[in-house]
Amino acid sequence: MPGHRQPEEFLQFIGGKLCPAQNGRWIDSVDPASGRVWARIPEGEAADIDAAVESAQFALDGWRSRSAAERAAALRSWAAVVREYQAELWRIDATDNGRPRREAEPAVAGAVQQIEYHAGLAETICGDTVNISAGTTTYSLREPYGVVGLIIPWNAPLVMFLAKVSAALAAGNTVVVKPPERASASILAAAQLFAKTDLPAGVVNIVTGEGRTAGEALVRHPGVRKISFTGSTATGRRITEVSAANIKSLNLELGGKSPNIVFADADLESAADGVTSGIFTASAGQACIAGSRILVQESVFDEFIGKVQTRATAMVLGNPLDAATDMGPVAFDGQFDKVKGYLESARSEGARLVFGGRSGRDLFPPGSDYAEGYFIEPTLFVTEDSSLGVCREEIFGPVAVAIPFGSEEQAIQIANDSDYGLAAGVWTQNLPLAHRMIRRLEVGTVWVNTYRRLHWALPFGGQKASGVGTSNGPTTLNEWLENKSVWIEQG
Repeated sequence: MPGHRQPEEFLQFIGGKLCPAQNGRWIDSVDPASGRVWARIPEGEAADIDAAVESAQFALDGWRSRSAAERAAALRSWAAVVREYQAELWRIDATDNGRPRREAEPAVAGAVQQIEYHAGLAETICGDTVNISAGTTTYSLREPYGVVGLIIPWNAPLVMFLAKVSAALAAGNTVVVKPPERASASILAAAQLFAKTDLPAGVVNIVTGEGRTAGEALVRHPGVRKISFTGSTATGRRITEVSAANIKSLNLELGGKSPNIVFADADLESAADGVTSGIFTASAGQACIAGSRILVQESVFDEFIGKVQTRATAMVLGNPLDAATDMGPVAFDGQFDKVKGYLESARSEGARLVFGGRSGRDLFPPGSDYAEGYFIEPTLFVTEDSSLGVCREEIFGPVAVAIPFGSEEQAIQIANDSDYGLAAGVWTQNLPLAHRMIRRLEVGTVWVNTYRRLHWALPFGGQKASGVGTSNGPTTLNEWLENKSVWIEQG
């Protein structure tokens, strides 16, 4: 396993060159399955951000002046190289953040297709001609922002990197990327491949480091026109505050506390599969769309919870690189401690533990490769009090809470009683009921008789405290383009 050898060193990527941090410092990267240091990444700071922004600004004119077809061709060359090395990349990603192979491998394959999708969209950018008056020609243009900053989350770093960078580049921007300090290795490994592509030096720059130093320097930098951030709502608020000084455009993909709503007439076997995978195999619950609130109609509550328990307790925890592993560890020690804290607070609040609750050494025998890893077993609490913290706060771990409801109206009330509005699942065989729920749920995505399915061709975004702006879909490049109106008086 990684960790038995000398830690591997990964380097930043600025101006087409691999480089350490200017201060010479490093951050240890820990394999969350074993708790051992397996790699080191540079601890970049403001000076590195300055260099990266300068590089992106230098490359900007050449990149945005290329034709759409030329940009698309360069992106397709990148997709081809990533496809060639995708097995190596997903293994690094899984080692660094614990995402199991059964998720990491297809996710990277899908991200390659997303690069190609964005390459196609590059050739569809256009404005409008508007007939205002005789003798006047009026039209609009869609132009790139310029240098944009991308702050990537630790739960799916490689996939988010490939998706966000390809969209920004397709629109003609150049980028500075700040990867997550707890899971940067796969992004830095991917940077080594740019030399094999047709993308020019400087269009992509990557600076690793802590959020409070490198991340904040990127958000504050006057040369960065737009910030795209995926992560916690608390950090999203901080970015909004810091970016206000330079009035930056923001795209924020934030947290969630998504309800998975099971009606009595649902196919309970399918619903139990969907609910289980929606929270426990969803990167060990470390997904913004994780279905962490399970709302079940009272008449089938006990029966359904039993089905979920049967599935959850049969799940295999272990090496993320093993195809037989259903659920890996949480990504790092701080998140491990946070989730354990929620286990204790849920009990103290009065929620009833149905199954799970164990962590770390309680799950593996002494001397096991995984005894020191950051594993938390699938856990479910039950309560009728939806005001409890376990019902309202995003835990970001394999911990769910089940809440019974009686009527459709009560289900809507409980589901919408949240600061978040990212996603929801509805399980029913009653089509009119499904359509009523879709209309009334205050979320950006609703799944009916399925859960946690995403595709680059369909928009994704949240309502309320779950974010600002969208990604994916045929209009996704609009997030990376500004409008310019033109008036020409013909005399």
